[in-house]
Amino acid sequence: MTVLWTVLWDKWGKKIPTTVLWLDDNVVSQVKTVEKEGFFALQVGAGQKKEKHLTKPEVGHFRAQGVPMKRKLKEFPVTEDALLPVGTSISVRHFVPGQYIDVTGISKGKGFQGTMKRWNFKGGPASHGASLSHRSAGSTGQRDAPGKVFKGKKMAGRMGGKQRTVKSVWVYKIDPQRNIMWVKGQVPGPTGSFVFLKDAVYEKPDISTLPFPTHFAKEGEEVEGLEPLVADLGELDPFMAAD
Repeated sequence: MTVLWTVLWDKWGKKIPTTVLWLDDNVVSQVKTVEKEGFFALQVGAGQKKEKHLTKPEVGHFRAQGVPMKRKLKEFPVTEDALLPVGTSISVRHFVPGQYIDVTGISKGKGFQGTMKRWNFKGGPASHGASLSHRSAGSTGQRDAPGKVFKGKKMAGRMGGKQRTVKSVWVYKIDPQRNIMWVKGQVPGPTGSFVFLKDAVYEKPDISTLPFPTHFAKEGEEVEGLEPLVADLGELDPFMAAD
């Protein structure tokens, strides 16, 4: 879940625009196997929701799996050796500072907008013959042939509110105590919306540095005493590199 947008400064004094994400009690709610569903996957539930706000099939699903009522469910395809038992908690330590992830969410809905806002059209002239057509789209077709407007024409319409994925987002910092993480740049959706995180497709992480299949706390480890983890920025000051 997106919490807020803020700015951090690294150890060299470089400004890093970040988005704060909160892993709200992520739990494995179902395990899918080849024998039953025909493929391997993990269903992960996030957040909390009262039983009265869920449908009867949803309540039955959670009761059958023996997990708490969840607000959001998301299925992630995995390999057989990455399957986790139902009820396994997935914390922010599933990710490692310095790795890249893909973030998927629903973009901000902006309602019905004109072509200038929706498609960055220049618009008509402010004067010199323009009368009540300063922000109009202009011509949208040709003549008697083809006699129609082609599909996909950039016109006014509903803007935003669609699923979008921002790829190769850099994980700068994680806080195991509060179960939050800072990623560089923006992510889809407004504050308080749910987003789905997965390993980046193009900037593939080093598997040897990642916890597999996820991070399991050591016996006797106290989460309250853990310090935030920050990505390794190296020993070369970027402001002194030219010298």
